[in-house]
Amino acid sequence: MLSVELHAHSSLSYDGRDPVDLLLEQAAAVGLDALAVTDHDELAASLEAVEKAGEYGLVGIPGMEVSSAAGHVLALGISERVPAGLSFSETLDRIHEQGGVAVVPHPFQKSRSGVMANITETELAEADAVEVYNSRLLTGRGNRKARRFAERHDLPQTAGSDAHISEMVGQAVTRIDADEHSAAAILDAIADGRTTVEGKRTPWHVSFRQAAGGAKRRVKNRLGELL
Repeated sequence: MLSVELHAHSSLSYDGRDPVDLLLEQAAAVGLDALAVTDHDELAASLEAVEKAGEYGLVGIPGMEVSSAAGHVLALGISERVPAGLSFSETLDRIHEQGGVAVVPHPFQKSRSGVMANITETELAEADAVEVYNSRLLTGRGNRKARRFAERHDLPQTAGSDAHISEMVGQAVTRIDADEHSAAAILDAIADGRTTVEGKRTPWHVSFRQAAGGAKRRVKNRLGELL
């Protein structure tokens, strides 16, 4: 069984803080086997992580968090950016065209761009997997709804730290029964549903610091665009 972080952000995300190397260092330090850097609508840092992962004894999984018109979708196993703003269905199609796996994170959390504010359960069931444990939870209600949905529709389940600072990598992990130690084998196992999830809540003060830091960086970036 491999321990995998499938949802983490680098400084390339508008609300991320740390470079790829710090994310990889943390993943190795907490005993993970693989890491997917999934920046908002960006892929470059994730591809960098894939190249460097071996230096840390890790498998790097390429990916990104796509801002579809309905909300966020994790695109894993891709090699080219999936454009933001496409419909949910078209986003899944673009991911699959690249041989990728589409995982829907925090689908029932409207305040965090969860897709269920804008699509039907039938549409969500077209995803390859659902993130049923996101460590940046408030009450846990969204996670419980996601798990019940995945069980009802027999969808593979994943977990993710949704880390925006390196210290939080590994807060929530997906345990994967992969045939070998490779990104392809990990993605195949996810699609087959050979997963279990485990994790713990991101501490409140850390979530607040992540949110505050992300807001500050967004303002700074907007000011930079205006100058």
